[in-house]
Amino acid sequence: MVESAWAELPRPTEEMPEPSTTPEPSIAESDWPTLLHDNSRTGSQGIRAAKAPDQVRWRVRMGSSIRSAPVLRSGVLYVTSMGGSLHAIDVERGRHTWQFQAADHIHSTPSLFGNKVFFGCDSGNVYAVDRDSGKQVWETSAAGEVWTSPVVRNGVVFFGSADSRLYAVDADTGSKRWTQELGGKVYSTAYVGEQHLYVGCGDGKVYCLNVSSGKIGWKTPTGNGIDSSPAVLGDMVLIGSEDFFFYALDANTGLVRWKYETGLGISSSPAASEEIAVIGSKDGFLYALEIQSGRLRWKVQASDVVTAPPVICSGLVCIQAGGTQAFDIASGNAVWRAGLGGAVQSAPVLTGDAIYVANNDGEVYALE
Repeated sequence: MVESAWAELPRPTEEMPEPSTTPEPSIAESDWPTLLHDNSRTGSQGIRAAKAPDQVRWRVRMGSSIRSAPVLRSGVLYVTSMGGSLHAIDVERGRHTWQFQAADHIHSTPSLFGNKVFFGCDSGNVYAVDRDSGKQVWETSAAGEVWTSPVVRNGVVFFGSADSRLYAVDADTGSKRWTQELGGKVYSTAYVGEQHLYVGCGDGKVYCLNVSSGKIGWKTPTGNGIDSSPAVLGDMVLIGSEDFFFYALDANTGLVRWKYETGLGISSSPAASEEIAVIGSKDGFLYALEIQSGRLRWKVQASDVVTAPPVICSGLVCIQAGGTQAFDIASGNAVWRAGLGGAVQSAPVLTGDAIYVANNDGEVYALE
């Protein structure tokens, strides 16, 4: 295993990056527009490199804690903070391009669609902000805090709230398309397909809703509340529950195909790649399970507690838990660890030449 000794590395001055001779990857390789990269929420990146970082390109302080994950498009990193701000950072220079102030604390990971940035905040407000200027385009509201990451599909923005409702609003105007009441608070970010969406709920159930109408198609109970955000692979919905189990549900019927018990509750969201799904548990372990059978391939202790979602790339599993770490997806063996980026719910953004991480202390790093 490679362990980066950050204390021995020269750290660049805040917002003053050192020059890099590494060629820029194309925009298609660099963009990371939403939580866990795309609306499938699989956290799977395929060709993206995840080599061990050996220096800090730049560091930016947000001024308050960060409880969300960054997103990236066209060389600009977008980060929300508990101070209620959305920050746009130029990744070449490590400098702010603009900052937008919301009404309250922000736990919501932003999403990018077209020329807009979407995110929610603790007041229940959900915003669309112009990606280039940082100016507000529209604002809508729920009756409870919005910690979920908005999901955009076919011009519609979907988000859940602590008011026990799921919302669908127009991406251009913010006008409500439909609202559906569920059985508990919603902290799970939905997976949205062409016809159906899937989401976990505080009442311990996984719901399937019709995308066009919001009508509930099925709901499957687990033994405790659900904060985990589902991934969908083929006809399987993968999600964790605070009842200690990781579930695989039939996407069409909601029937439990299999479930696997971990040592504590699960608020981490799964990453899936071909045959393997990886999930973190509050027992501190990462678990790799065969998607079709639920058989355990490996488990490894990553930290005392794991609540952040893993990311899969280039044969590695990366996670922010006691630092930023990478494990071999085939064996679970540790490959490298960087002592930066400890986080509760954040996830790293991986590109061909850099890894961007945010931590609870309100710092954003570019590692290379």
